[in-house]
Amino acid sequence: MITSKITYNGELRTTCEHIRSGDSFKTDAPTDNNGLGQAFSPTDTVATALGSCMLTMMGIKANSLQIDLTDSSVEITKHMAPDPRRIIKIEANLSLPSAISDKHRKILIRIANTCPVLHSLHPDIEKIITFSWVR
Repeated sequence: MITSKITYNGELRTTCEHIRSGDSFKTDAPTDNNGLGQAFSPTDTVATALGSCMLTMMGIKANSLQIDLTDSSVEITKHMAPDPRRIIKIEANLSLPSAISDKHRKILIRIANTCPVLHSLHPDIEKIITFSWVR
């Protein structure tokens, strides 16, 4: 089954539709690459997928541990190289509930590091992942 359909809208913008749900989002070229930067760029979506995947994997495990991760977050910083233009580093800073025990923290960190997106990114992309138990 087809996962998604991407339509080029002109002016360096696309609409990305998830076939099963009908949900969609737009992309725009970044300002440093001829775009207006009015939406996620394609490389923004790659970097953002890392944080989303990590939280999703942790959420799956947290449910089985009866831990509530609601309102946990990840701040993503993407770094680009110029030639060839590519992602060279992604920083992911996770903010999680402080009430989680040390044992469960270790489990959740291990699970986050099994995220399929993390393992799909090219090994040359530096990944800096930090976990803060502050919420």
